Amino acid sequence: MKTLKVGIASYEDMKARTMAIARGELRSKASDPKVWFTSPESFAKLLSNRNRALLAQIADTHPSSLHELAVSTGRTPGNLSRTLKTMERYGLVRLKKGEHGRLRPEVPYREVQLEMTLS
Repeated sequence: MKTLKVGIASYEDMKARTMAIARGELRSKASDPKVWFTSPESFAKLLSNRNRALLAQIADTHPSSLHELAVSTGRTPGNLSRTLKTMERYGLVRLKKGEHGRLRPEVPYREVQLEMTLS
């Protein structure tokens, strides 16, 4: 089972970490988060109950197009497309070219693990 590890850090902390890696002062480890959010609220909004249900439906039914997914979920195509493109930016969804050039959503992970320091 593939797990996506995400972290929460301020923009300044993420920038400082990236610069330290670029300067060779810090090495990223395989166990480090691959995706970063700037706040717990932004993480929670993207992985709301409704969006987690959408991810589960994609993983379970393997829709052949966004249209098929829109019909099965009752979401409007525009809303669904925006949501999936946002999820794609964070690595939660892959939008692949399918039959006749249609976009086909895939969920590459079955779990998301959150890493966050409290101070």
